Amino acid sequence: MMIPKLNLAFRVMAALLAGSALAPAQLAPVPVAPVPAPAPPAPPQAAAPAPADGEAIFAAIVRVENQSWEPNYRVPWNSGGTGGGVGTGFLIAPNRFLTNAHVVSDSRLLYVKKVDDPKPYEAEIVHIAHDCDLALLALKDPSAFENVRPLRLGGVPLLNSTVIAVGYPIGGQRISVTRGVVSRIDFQSFAHSGVDFHLAIQVDAAINPGNSGGPVIQEGMVVGVAFQGYSGDVAQSTGFMIPVPVIHRFLEDVSDGTYDHYPDLAISHFNLQNPAQRKALNLPNDGIGVMVASADSAGSAGGLLQTGDIIVAMDGFPVSSDGFVNMLGSRVNMNEIVERKYVGDVVKLKVIRQGKAMDLEITLKRFLPYLIQANQYDQKPQYVVFAGLLFQPVDRNMMAAHGVNNLNVRYLFNFYSQDEVYKDRPQIVVLTDILPDEINTHFDLFRHQAVDEINGRKIRTLEDVHKALGNPQPEGGFHVIRFLGEGRPMVIEASRVAAANQRVAEKYNVSEDHRFGGSVMAP
Repeated sequence: MMIPKLNLAFRVMAALLAGSALAPAQLAPVPVAPVPAPAPPAPPQAAAPAPADGEAIFAAIVRVENQSWEPNYRVPWNSGGTGGGVGTGFLIAPNRFLTNAHVVSDSRLLYVKKVDDPKPYEAEIVHIAHDCDLALLALKDPSAFENVRPLRLGGVPLLNSTVIAVGYPIGGQRISVTRGVVSRIDFQSFAHSGVDFHLAIQVDAAINPGNSGGPVIQEGMVVGVAFQGYSGDVAQSTGFMIPVPVIHRFLEDVSDGTYDHYPDLAISHFNLQNPAQRKALNLPNDGIGVMVASADSAGSAGGLLQTGDIIVAMDGFPVSSDGFVNMLGSRVNMNEIVERKYVGDVVKLKVIRQGKAMDLEITLKRFLPYLIQANQYDQKPQYVVFAGLLFQPVDRNMMAAHGVNNLNVRYLFNFYSQDEVYKDRPQIVVLTDILPDEINTHFDLFRHQAVDEINGRKIRTLEDVHKALGNPQPEGGFHVIRFLGEGRPMVIEASRVAAANQRVAEKYNVSEDHRFGGSVMAP
């Protein structure tokens, strides 16, 4: 999607939240329900059987059970803890089940169960998209579903129309159906990643833990996937579903065997609704046009759009002064135009620059720097341990785990994209912890500070830290570590490091002294 940087304050606030520990009334993925103990067989029911259409729909809906691994960012060399949860999925094509990414994230063992069938069927993730909270699963043995009819996708439901949400809320063993009304269709923050915005549909049907990944149905067709809601006392009976345009886009993207993610213009803009402001810009008071505030150099529009450009049309659709367009019979956020495109596609803009009309064609690509503020999944924490000093790169998971409040680090994290910090520091490396040892006494004042330089080497990535400290005989016999905003360096006697590393490894069970991974700037 195109990141709406006019909402930067909201994005920064979202980036500061720690995982799913959300305050009341904040948007959150519907948590997967914990796996309960096996329930005794239920007594026979005297209720009349469901209609044939209902039976066909229910047969395609599965209970998803995920045994997950949870990385430990405080003790990153440990294997982490295990957890488990229950969600919902549904058959969308032969041996392809659609569910939420947050239902199957960090998975180590995955099973699905059919309605009225206690047998677990082992599944695997075929594609997962954390940016739009969708995933495709396949069974290792699909024979049990050979005669099951996949559910069909419908369209975008109308406001005030009725839908039903089907799934396994609260981890129940039996399928549940709730009914509600479509109350809003709008761009929303997707809480699974914490930074992405996509089209979402608000409904007042009850969407509870375990409903995640289940179909929302209207007239026998899928019109959405249940995925998140508000917690707390402010917003009651408010849930959200991922609509069909987002589902179609995900399925089309993975049709070639890989997921290319969403492209992004990566611009910020100002609405131009004030008449005096429009007059000062020599614009007619016709309600058309928004002003470009900035265009990130690493984004699709970098070097093409300039601050002060007035965007008056995208792909031929006039852009209103509030950033909306009339598209396919609906008035939607202009982000929706880019939202439906793919990496490598072109978006055509009509802009006014210094009073002159111009036509621009922009080839779309991913914008990677914003991922530093996204929740990370399916990966092990990166780190370096040296003489009891724990160095880690900044990302949302690490910041939440260690509660980093150093002002320099908070600035680099919050404005990593806006101020293009990534140009000089693809990774911001922080001294997150100190494992007490005689070699590192009285170093607490350096905790949670960003590393600037080690032994004269500028630190741009975590690997730079490892390389800079790899010399057993640095100049002068001391390792000198300098931190941003701190005049005093940390000094460690090199001759004592080998013995200290051995003590630390034995005392704190440090199995390996480093682990690297891709930078946030890596595709």
